[in-house]
Amino acid sequence: MKKKVTLGVATLAAVTLALTACGGGTAKGPESAKAEGSGSDVSKLIQTNPKDVKDLDQGGTLTLELGNIGPDFNGFGNSGNSSDNTALMGPINQAFYYGCWKTTAVGDFELDKDFCEDFKSEVKDGKQILNIKINDKATWNDGTPIDWKTFENTWKVLNGTNKDYDIVDSGSYKYIESVTRGATDKDVVVTVKQPVYPLASFFAGIVHPKVNTPEIFNKGFNNNMHPEWMAGPFKVEKFDSAALTVSMVKNEKWWGTKPVLDKVVFRQMEDSATIAAFKNGEIDATGGRTVGRYKQLEGTKDTDIRRGQRLFAGGLNVNAKRPGVQDVAVRKAIFTAVDREAIRKVRFNGLNWEEPNSGTMMLMPFSKYYQDNWPVQEQGADAAKKVLTDAGYKPNAKGIMEKDGKPITFKITNFGDDPTVLASVQTLQKQLQAAGMDVGIDQRGNAEFGKIVGDREFDVTMSGYTVGSDATQAVGQYYSTASDRNGLGNADLDKRIAALQSEADDAKRNKEALDVEKDYAKQYFTLGPVLNGPQIEFVKKGLANYGPTLFANNATDTHVPDWTTVGWEKGSTHK
Repeated sequence: MKKKVTLGVATLAAVTLALTACGGGTAKGPESAKAEGSGSDVSKLIQTNPKDVKDLDQGGTLTLELGNIGPDFNGFGNSGNSSDNTALMGPINQAFYYGCWKTTAVGDFELDKDFCEDFKSEVKDGKQILNIKINDKATWNDGTPIDWKTFENTWKVLNGTNKDYDIVDSGSYKYIESVTRGATDKDVVVTVKQPVYPLASFFAGIVHPKVNTPEIFNKGFNNNMHPEWMAGPFKVEKFDSAALTVSMVKNEKWWGTKPVLDKVVFRQMEDSATIAAFKNGEIDATGGRTVGRYKQLEGTKDTDIRRGQRLFAGGLNVNAKRPGVQDVAVRKAIFTAVDREAIRKVRFNGLNWEEPNSGTMMLMPFSKYYQDNWPVQEQGADAAKKVLTDAGYKPNAKGIMEKDGKPITFKITNFGDDPTVLASVQTLQKQLQAAGMDVGIDQRGNAEFGKIVGDREFDVTMSGYTVGSDATQAVGQYYSTASDRNGLGNADLDKRIAALQSEADDAKRNKEALDVEKDYAKQYFTLGPVLNGPQIEFVKKGLANYGPTLFANNATDTHVPDWTTVGWEKGSTHK
């Protein structure tokens, strides 16, 4: 599933283009970099200080910050579907984080054999049969075997049949007819009513058998992490709900490769607090994707600056159910009024970063499948006013466009206290005001992001989603009537989304997914990419196997290719 991400810096979420990292101690700012285009070599966008574990000290602690910790720790549900929650779960719940599948840095799928040793597919009489072999050692922390019953429960919870489950998206699970026991409890036979691709859309994350009612799924993880229902190389040592800190230690029940670190700590912090915390050695890494943060962090002793591509698409997230933006003409006018380049100039000011307009929420511009799906051609305040005038709106005495005596009025919700991010939001505000809309700003803390966006308590936000290497699942999550959180979409798009799932050719399947997005966007105007952006991480010197890492092992949310290999170089002072 795609994870929600704010535009703020504190969210360890997704990554952007990075070339050579600029060392600390100067005042010139980052070196110049540009976004990569379609078909580019993306291997150069990875900066993790890769080291063999034999060159690392065994043990040590890594302390990281998050914009919000909880309150809902169920990442399969809408309230818990955030990049921060995914980052938090990375070390402790790889059953959720990976399931059967991991990804390479360039986005190719491969089996995670800690959970699934084999995954075969064949088509018989128009139906797809999956035969999955589960690792014999795979076990939940409470001792429950990870066996066919886990896979059956995952299907039942996530297939969308029971509407009481507040799931993000039913994905490929809605096409499954049955999940049964094979030759042993560790063998799973899955019957799918039609072929579905890619195979990695099945069981890329699994659900504990005890999470089996809507009440447990929707409410059971509120301020309760349930570490007994997890499985990973680390385990929860303590969740301090008052200090909003989670500490993790090695999990003696983990059957896979043992981690290098002894301990991982996550702390919830607002943007401004992370700067002093990093400089004082309280945390070991933090983002520097705005010039204000970069300048304040630059020159910190014993620090590396690691740059990469941010796997993120966002900027316009419009809640079509809210009164102020319920009219599709208003939403079209928003997309028409926005000047994306002007917003990016504010957002990337001083970072020496350039990127062209991106036209899809589902893929990065460097993807070989990329397609520009921005839904309007004419842009600017005058063009937006014409959209509204054609829809029956007229300016009132205050210059606000109105219809039937109701002026267009709504707010943009901004999260966090980073001044550059706020300036980006204010730039959007002015662009919309110039088009005759009464637009205010609803300022919130980072900690409120999950609840407000998860519960849809906003009109417009400058937020977005992490980006994967294949658009097949994203197109269903964003644009099908079953999972579109705006209550939009239509039967024709649903039919096309269902049909494209069975296309085995990756290029053809992604082309149709992008064409669905293009047609949806021209009709409904709810999600629009304003920026992707760079990933710039300030990291304590000596930290290995951590940093901008593209798609490696779903690390868009954590900058960690493999939690078992993260550690401190021998002789490092930060450990």
